[in-house]
Amino acid sequence: MAASDLPFRGPPGGAHCNRRQIAGGGILVLCAALLPLGSAAAGAGRLVPPPAGDPTSGADVSGPQTIVVSGGCFWGVQAVYQHVKGVESAVSGYAGGAPDTAHYEAVSSGRTGHAESVKITFDPHVVRAGDLLRIFFSVVHDPTQRDRQGPDSGTQYRSAIFTTGDKQMALAKNYIEQLERAGTFNQPITTRVEPLSGFYPAESYHQDYFVMHPGSLYIMINDRPKVENLKLLFPNFYRAKPKLVGDTPNHS
Repeated sequence: MAASDLPFRGPPGGAHCNRRQIAGGGILVLCAALLPLGSAAAGAGRLVPPPAGDPTSGADVSGPQTIVVSGGCFWGVQAVYQHVKGVESAVSGYAGGAPDTAHYEAVSSGRTGHAESVKITFDPHVVRAGDLLRIFFSVVHDPTQRDRQGPDSGTQYRSAIFTTGDKQMALAKNYIEQLERAGTFNQPITTRVEPLSGFYPAESYHQDYFVMHPGSLYIMINDRPKVENLKLLFPNFYRAKPKLVGDTPNHS
């Protein structure tokens, strides 16, 4: 298969990088200049207040639940939730667009309506949807950045929550309003909340990318700090051994 150039996803700070898909589904990142490892793009996490109420919890809740979130490159988002207790699976994929454009090369154009997303299946008796959203706003990404995160820009990197029911919708909208009223962030929250119309798993070479490529400069700069912040800010939810997609073959 001929190599094809893919949109930029490399270190910040003016380093010129070219991401290239290669035969077998690998991704080669070529950089003309690199940041020192000490200048981590993800920065420090911010422990935001918990939701004032969570209508998705209660004694009547049974069985696993799902929610889909988007917060920049799905490699780091997936890695964070794979380390959360009660999460049964965290699958990288695409949401917000049509099925026929749900593949990496098309989504990377920024014109498909899709966002790089992660579908989280979780046990609500161990971790609630409200807890997952608190982690989302605390360590996963900066919700004040519109259509970008760190070095990545485009609508496919937007901040979004795709809900799977009316209670999740109410939770997400009320929580954002709560954080806005409290002035939690210095800038307005840009996170969009919409019902999930479809989720399409990403290509296999994107799954478990954080674990499969621990020496990747992109991972070290942008994503490893997120997992470290999860451990620091949410010790009661952090688990050392991640729940990988490779451990759950049926991840559609």
